[in-house]
Amino acid sequence: MVEKTRIMDQKAMSRAITRISFEIIEHNKGASNLYIIGIVTRGAQLAERIAKRIAELEGTAVEVGFLDVTAYRDDKRTEEPRQDKTDLPFPIEGKQIILVDDVIYTGRTVRAAMDAILQRGRAKSIQLAALIDRGHRELPIRADYVGKNLPTSHDEFVKVSVEEHDGEDQVTICVEADK
Repeated sequence: MVEKTRIMDQKAMSRAITRISFEIIEHNKGASNLYIIGIVTRGAQLAERIAKRIAELEGTAVEVGFLDVTAYRDDKRTEEPRQDKTDLPFPIEGKQIILVDDVIYTGRTVRAAMDAILQRGRAKSIQLAALIDRGHRELPIRADYVGKNLPTSHDEFVKVSVEEHDGEDQVTICVEADK
């Protein structure tokens, strides 16, 4: 993969996370009964940042969990045993869940995440926050909170880098090396 264009730097990502946090608070009339679940890997770091920002703004802590959706995907089945990285330290039943992912594309990851959540209990609601919405949906799923809408071609790949995992915060569009 070769970087084609840098879309967001650390400051732009921080502003997007702050905007998403404000929208979540406004839509839910505060932070009570909110629980944030980040989709492993980068969605987990973004979920922690959103929860921290909401706590700063509202003065109340928001619990965060992490969800590994690999076993629920319909497009990436593997027979290899994997370690499930899911960590949900709270019950799902009756909670307002904010599901966080780095990029929403076809909708398949989000569908898998909803299946995984609903298998653990009946949430009061599930809302979706995504740093990047790149379009090209295969399923009728949309994000409630979006950091940036980014029209892309099918040949492009959106790469979200987070400091905790990649050493820096940025969003880039990449292409195959031979394109």
